[in-house]
Amino acid sequence: MFEIKTNLETIWLRIANACEAAGREPASVRLLAVSKTFSAQAVSQAHAAGQRDFGENYIQEGVDKIQALAHLPLVWHCIGPIQSNKTRLVAEHFDWVHSVDRLKIAQRLSEQRPPTREPLQVCIQVNVDGGPTKAGVPPDQAAELASQIAGLPGLRLRGIMSIPEPAPDFASALVVHQRSLALYEALKAQGCDLDTLSLGMSADLEAAIQAGSTLVRVGSAIFGTRSSRA
Repeated sequence: MFEIKTNLETIWLRIANACEAAGREPASVRLLAVSKTFSAQAVSQAHAAGQRDFGENYIQEGVDKIQALAHLPLVWHCIGPIQSNKTRLVAEHFDWVHSVDRLKIAQRLSEQRPPTREPLQVCIQVNVDGGPTKAGVPPDQAAELASQIAGLPGLRLRGIMSIPEPAPDFASALVVHQRSLALYEALKAQGCDLDTLSLGMSADLEAAIQAGSTLVRVGSAIFGTRSSRA
């Protein structure tokens, strides 16, 4: 417990320092603790230390933790790839999904979101740097997909998410993240009601915050070394 609490405090301080350097308020950046491969107990410990938002890449594993920790006021984010046969699990159990990159998945999430739940909060995953191993819609197709998703019931489009290829330094990371910011601003200018720019992980969160990220995703720097599955 002590280690997770200390690690969280270190990340919160990094976020605060990055915000100060960028001339932003620390409250403008949300920390998403990526808990994939870590236990429900570890999530519970992070919550006890003050963390509220948790991200899962593996959908069934995430659902198991959501059910085990249903007594805690947590916000659960699906940040991994979604196959058609897993959309119902996401729609029924998660609060957010960051990895929508095609209309078919969005339509299934919309159809399968229980009417008793709040709308599923959606970010479009964009392959901003064209990385060959990265998921995401090409930037030039993001506006059309955003318009389509915005019209689906049971969903609320919140913003975009990107996981670019690792950059060698701050300046290089900043350039790539600024491409996401430009796309985000262009979508807003076209009438999309967006408030979430999901950029940055433990290695590049300072560059992401400088570029305007409102949500950073940090896992091992909070919970420790992951198993080989990750």
